[in-house]
This record gives sequence, structure tokens and C-alpha cells, in this order.
Amino acid sequence: MSSGDVLLWIIIPYAAVTAFAVGHWWRYRTDQFSWTSRSTQLLDRRVLGWASPAFHYGALAAVGGHVIGLCIPPSVTEAVGISESFYRWFAAIAGGVAGAVTLIGFVGLVYRRATSDRVRRSTTRMDIATYFLLTVLIVLGCWMTFGYNLITKSPYNYRDTVGEWWRSLFYLHPHVDAVKDAPVIYQLHAIIAWAFWAFFPFSRLVHAWSIPLQYVGRPYILYRRRYGSSRAPIR
Repeated sequence: MSSGDVLLWIIIPYAAVTAFAVGHWWRYRTDQFSWTSRSTQLLDRRVLGWASPAFHYGALAAVGGHVIGLCIPPSVTEAVGISESFYRWFAAIAGGVAGAVTLIGFVGLVYRRATSDRVRRSTTRMDIATYFLLTVLIVLGCWMTFGYNLITKSPYNYRDTVGEWWRSLFYLHPHVDAVKDAPVIYQLHAIIAWAFWAFFPFSRLVHAWSIPLQYVGRPYILYRRRYGSSRAPIR
């Protein structure tokens, strides 16, 4: 194993996980007022109305597909009666739809931020870095989904290479040889993904954890009139 392999497939993943965990703790302890999406809806809502839901729902579906594909080994899906061929085509089609929706929404958000002067003024350097990483991740993801799994006659099974390496990271015995056999585009996608998660705590994306779950169980708010309905209007 070369020093480059150790850096790319062992040091970078664990450094990204550390930055992700410590970064959230540090930001919440020192700068809770910035723990927000810094919404620009009041500045320009024409494109935001359709681009934001498309990006968020598409991204959630894409992340869910990644978690399932990377966490569940082929032996488990085969044990429950799902063949590798069926899983591969189903994942490719579902991932293609999720990737396309995410890409359309993301293009809309980037267009809005680039063309609206008021929104552009509120853009920080961290926003630019985050948008750059997201652009690379989404483009590479769509390329892999359509180029390697839907268009070609022999789809690539990343669960036996990238998935095996990814799972091995969590029981502290990285299987570097597995990921080294993957195509370059899959390797690049994995490296950029770790960089993205390292940046995550320092960006506006932390608002993803601020889910208002307390609203589900809170009591109803009862509104009453300040004056009786029979009160004569003032002329």
C-alpha cells in the first residue's frame, strides 16, 4: 500500500468524519445565531418556489439511495430474494430520476443566485465553495448513473468495491484494495464526497438538522377575538 493510497482512502475519510463531528459541536457552541439557512426568499422568490423543493426532495432521495447501496451488501439483498440484476436496474432507474430532479433544482438555484443582484450580494465564500463541491458531486453522480448503469450494457457494481471499502471504514479496518479496483470516476466521486462532508458543518447546510419536530406534539394555539364581533366599526 503506497502513501498515496493511505492518504486518499484512510486519512481523508477519517479526517472528514472528525471535521464533520467536531465542526458541528464547535459551531453550535460558539455561533448558534448562524445556525440557519440564511433564507433569501424575501429577496427573490420567483425561481425559488420550484427549484428549492426539487433540489431538496431529489437530494434526500439520492442520499437515501447512497445509504442503502453502501450499507447493505449484495449478500443481504440476495438473501431476501432480490437478484443483483434487478437491484442494479432498479437502483439505476431510481437514482437516475433522483439525480435528474436534484440537478434541475440545483441549476435553478445557481441560476437564481447568479442572476439576482440582491441574492448574489448575500452569497459568502463558503456558499461558493459548497456550491462548487455540490456541482462536482451532482455531475459525477449523474454521469455514473446514466453513463455506467443505464446506457452501457454492463452496469458497474460499485457495492463489491466502493461499498465494501466504505463499510470497512466503520469497523476500523479499511479495505483499500477494494476501492482501488473501482473506475476513476467512482474514486473521484468518493473523494469529493468526503471533502463535502468536511465542509458541511461550516456552511448554511447545517439547517438540515434543525427539523422542528416539537411542532408535532405541541398543543394547539387558540386564537380569540380582542373585541366582540358585535362591536360597531369606527367611522
